[in-house]
Amino acid sequence: MNSVKEWAYNNLKGDPVIWFIVFLLSILSILVVYSSTGSLAYKMMGGDTEYYLFKHSSLVLLSLFAMWLAHKIDYRYYSKISRIALWLSVPLLLITWHYGTNTNGASRWLTIPIINQAFQPSDLAKLALLITVTSMLSKRQKSIDDFQKAIVPVLIWVGLICGLIAMTNISTAVLLFGTCMLMLFIGRVPVKYLAMLMVIGVIAGGAALAIGQRGGTAKSRIESFINSEEIPFQAKQANIAIATGGLFGKGPGQSDQRNYLPSSYSDFVFAIILEEYGMIGGILVLLLYLALLYRGMKAAAESDRAYGGLLSAGLSFALVMQAMVNMGVAVGLGPITGLPLPLISMGGTSQLFTGLALGIILSVSRGEIDDIGSPMTNSFNKERIKEAA
Repeated sequence: MNSVKEWAYNNLKGDPVIWFIVFLLSILSILVVYSSTGSLAYKMMGGDTEYYLFKHSSLVLLSLFAMWLAHKIDYRYYSKISRIALWLSVPLLLITWHYGTNTNGASRWLTIPIINQAFQPSDLAKLALLITVTSMLSKRQKSIDDFQKAIVPVLIWVGLICGLIAMTNISTAVLLFGTCMLMLFIGRVPVKYLAMLMVIGVIAGGAALAIGQRGGTAKSRIESFINSEEIPFQAKQANIAIATGGLFGKGPGQSDQRNYLPSSYSDFVFAIILEEYGMIGGILVLLLYLALLYRGMKAAAESDRAYGGLLSAGLSFALVMQAMVNMGVAVGLGPITGLPLPLISMGGTSQLFTGLALGIILSVSRGEIDDIGSPMTNSFNKERIKEAA
């Protein structure tokens, strides 16, 4: 036991609560995905019911390794890496839109040659944009009122990346845009410029709906949500799962709706959690995400520099806001989206980049070393973060 504690102390730096939350959600992820994919694996893999268990477990371990690796790197170096990744993501998003693998009417994936694995460029673009916006804002704190120098570059990048993502994935683009707005607010950008960004977002979103692939789908899903008389099939099956789960659930591996609920291992995995672990289990998962947000914002508030504070705040909000949207959709509080539940849903690229984002938050929580941003006092950080919350 002492050797385990010594190893953890020497190798797992940063906020121990974040590590604990991630480990708990990762274990839950393996249990729930195994349960929700058993029947699917039996049909698709010739009776091998453990195929997706081993595949998903490998991805979880890969994401944990990516998290560990990212937390070992001084977070200030991510600023330069993100610029390269952001420039690279633009052609990748365009190529994906035109030539990507089409699934359910959307081209969101590129198949990597040789290894024959699917890759979702929007995950790369999302992480790169958040880090780049953070870097831009932190370096321009002293000239934040200079529209031409400080604000225009940020507006251009946010509008461009969110617009390109919206061509194939409206929900991800909207969530990313909202996170960027929040980061700009915390970064002291004047309200009039935030209003300008809203106009740019409306224009970019309108163009994406008009010429992209998901305009019709987005419209029909919103109409179905508003029209309570016509409940979509997915939402109906999710409601059955939640209703039959009750307070304490049916128990691990005892789900019935996994055989009927589409995307029970990704978009609607929270409905399976509620069915198997009940309302108690669902509330505990919700509290874990809220605790993750609190610890991420705590690292931001304790940061002595703008870059570290904004980086931890932006990534924490992005992860937890996505989790809230996913859980809200599963219980019928919003129209159906294609957003996975971070750390729990089965997925390759999303798992990997979630691990990287958490690793960067942990890198911030380790402490600051001569950061590259402009000074931002703890009191200012806490004030802006409280206003955002």
